[in-house]
Amino acid sequence: MNAPRVLMLTKYDRLGASSRLRSLQFISSLQNAGIEIKTQSFISDEMLLQKYVHKKYRFKAIFDAYANRVRQLAKRRDFDLVWIEKEALPWLPGSWERILLRGVPYALDYDDAIFHNYDLHSSKWVRYLLGRRIDRLMAGARMVGVGNDYLAQRAKNAGARWVEILPTVVDLKRYVIQPRSQEQAKIPQLVWIGSPSTVKYLAAIEASLADLAQRITFKLRVIGGALEMTGVDVECVPWSEETEVEAIGQCDIGIMPLSESPWERGKCGYKLIQYMACGLPVVASPVGINTKIVRDGVNGFLAESASMWVSKLEQLLRDPQLRQSMGQMGRKDVETEYSVELAAPRLAGLLLKAMSRPACLN
Repeated sequence: MNAPRVLMLTKYDRLGASSRLRSLQFISSLQNAGIEIKTQSFISDEMLLQKYVHKKYRFKAIFDAYANRVRQLAKRRDFDLVWIEKEALPWLPGSWERILLRGVPYALDYDDAIFHNYDLHSSKWVRYLLGRRIDRLMAGARMVGVGNDYLAQRAKNAGARWVEILPTVVDLKRYVIQPRSQEQAKIPQLVWIGSPSTVKYLAAIEASLADLAQRITFKLRVIGGALEMTGVDVECVPWSEETEVEAIGQCDIGIMPLSESPWERGKCGYKLIQYMACGLPVVASPVGINTKIVRDGVNGFLAESASMWVSKLEQLLRDPQLRQSMGQMGRKDVETEYSVELAAPRLAGLLLKAMSRPACLN
């Protein structure tokens, strides 16, 4: 009997956090479960790096990306299931994508509210032509996997027959808690991890951090982004998959500020899970899934105002024992709810079930 075959269509290659965490990190586990995996990314690592440099994708690279994706979809019948991260052909009519998916069951996965790229777009023509694009894809899927309740509700409202909440998880074998050296312990460090496109969220708490710096000495480590803050000792370090765990683990408190908007309510709180896996307490804005990941007063704090950001961070900076106890609780939460070791067997079962589940009506 032939092994079941899954075509994994990701948005990015390994440099894209969403693809790396929602899909690619499960490949070996799925293969061990007897599932044959073929992967194809829409945006290559080279394209993504070029975007960070030039602030946009080059036309030829985008043209090639669409051509490669269409060629891969033409071979869809060689597989038992097509597993798509977000969408196969962004910014094209949903009906085109549905045509290219005919004849094979497909599953979708979302860790962002990408439907708001279309239905909240500034152009009325984009809203009119593409506003329901993602909903139509959801309605035709065998299964829709989502990272939080906000995304799940959208899928249900769109008519998806089968919706599963699949939290973003970490591989605990990579996240080994590191003892801190005496030198590192002299000045406590806050840490934020992200990308050049998301470092903007730190601007929302710049005044709070400047105020905090007048009260107590600390450093802010920014991983994967670049910025300066008046009155704040900021260290910007490059991100890499090989060094991210060590870069986080050398710090004392993880932070995740967010603005309150529909897009942010669709986020899945991955950086909080990374901090907690490293044994760090967290302070976060009470937006979306952050309110579920952060158990206020247990594994960290929720800060809904500028003054709360100052007071909660100051409390943790002044109390090493509180940092340790909250960090231990966060690590336990990751071990019981947000690990690849727990998620991989469930995912394998869901994909196998999606292959055999009766087709949804189009």
